[in-house]
Amino acid sequence: MKLLTHNFLSSKCLKRVNVGFPLGIVPKEVQEVKMDFNAEFISKMVPKVDWDVLCAAAETVGHLNDLPRTVSPQFENDEEFLRKAHHVLLEIELISGELVCPETGVTFPVSDGIPNMLANEDEV
Repeated sequence: MKLLTHNFLSSKCLKRVNVGFPLGIVPKEVQEVKMDFNAEFISKMVPKVDWDVLCAAAETVGHLNDLPRTVSPQFENDEEFLRKAHHVLLEIELISGELVCPETGVTFPVSDGIPNMLANEDEV
């Protein structure tokens, strides 16, 4: 699961959950998977990402040093910033571990890079 994906997931479908964001990450295996850099795509994604949540996720999986802590004011024209954002958003992958609801503590397994966000029947 890419950290970009993590930034958009929530556990709001669970009972007793008002926000369900951000999900905690309990990493077991994290890999770097190289992808072609696409400045236009990253430029469009940066405004949609909760940057503080991305920084927290990057720190949890051991890659905060790869990411600027704030968004560059003119990020669209800052190739170094865009490349660092690309790296953390698209090349750092949670292969296995768990995602944890911040309100209930319910866990969702991540296996082979795929988060299983299905809840038990009594939780929805």
